[in-house]
Amino acid sequence: MADKQTIAVLGGTGKEGSSLALRFAHAGHRVVIGSRSIERARQSAAAINARIGADRADGADNVAAATQGAIVVLAVPYAAQLATLAEVKPALDGKILIDVTVPLIPPQVGRVQLPDGGSAAVKAQALLGQGVRVVSAFQNVAAELLAEPAGTVACDVLVCGDDREARAQVIALASAAGMRAFHAGPLANSAAAEALTSVLIAINRHYKVTHAGIAITGLPGDRNNV
Repeated sequence: MADKQTIAVLGGTGKEGSSLALRFAHAGHRVVIGSRSIERARQSAAAINARIGADRADGADNVAAATQGAIVVLAVPYAAQLATLAEVKPALDGKILIDVTVPLIPPQVGRVQLPDGGSAAVKAQALLGQGVRVVSAFQNVAAELLAEPAGTVACDVLVCGDDREARAQVIALASAAGMRAFHAGPLANSAAAEALTSVLIAINRHYKVTHAGIAITGLPGDRNNV
């Protein structure tokens, strides 16, 4: 993915969404922050521009942001996932939707609670239909790691989706933003990545850390490969 694209981040005023948007803008993409509050979206965009020293981020409501994005990222709480997608559905036709949703149900966020159908991303695909290529990614990367745009992200990204070319585009986007990302199979496999978030939350709590992650080993050229 050599050309820089416009990336819309719905939920871009939250910790995960704003940190991803910061990374994408730092990598040279134009970013449109989507929110129910245009004022908050514009504030988040202004903060990103100040951090990177360039005018690459704008704020808009969710529908306007999704309309502008060549790729759309959904980074809203699980409770808002389907309602947000229903609102922006007409603007997503023919596009890639990167779903970062994790099915966390407070207060037991450290316990895996996958939805009926097995995966939040699978539910998103069912709602949107085959005209939208849903790709699941970034659920297991802590916002604290993403919030330093030039810093190393010492954990890997699992990328699941039924369209291989769409997965490849998301992997390239992650790579440009300083992350290692891997093809992890069809969208149904997103259940594993979504469940891992609760596992990582439990690890964070037990060991009193904030950004436990995962790493893929055993690949050709891997220094840990034996």
